[in-house]
Amino acid sequence: MALKTFNVNPEIYALFSSFCRENGISMSRQVEMFMASQVEEEPKARADYLKRLDRLRKGQFIRVNSFAERYGLKK
Repeated sequence: MALKTFNVNPEIYALFSSFCRENGISMSRQVEMFMASQVEEEPKARADYLKRLDRLRKGQFIRVNSFAERYGLKK
């Protein structure tokens, strides 16, 4: 496996990192699955990715009226 560097918005990275930690998922694996789902002709990775997304969508959610206020992004 290769180590790669990507430029990502720090706020998005922090939120996604927190999301992955709270849900017990590997951030690296999620990025890898997303990339594979975009380029593979075989739908295996895409099916696995969509299955995980579906599981997450059915999870418990909190109502957020203002995302910026909730996560301290309001300037």
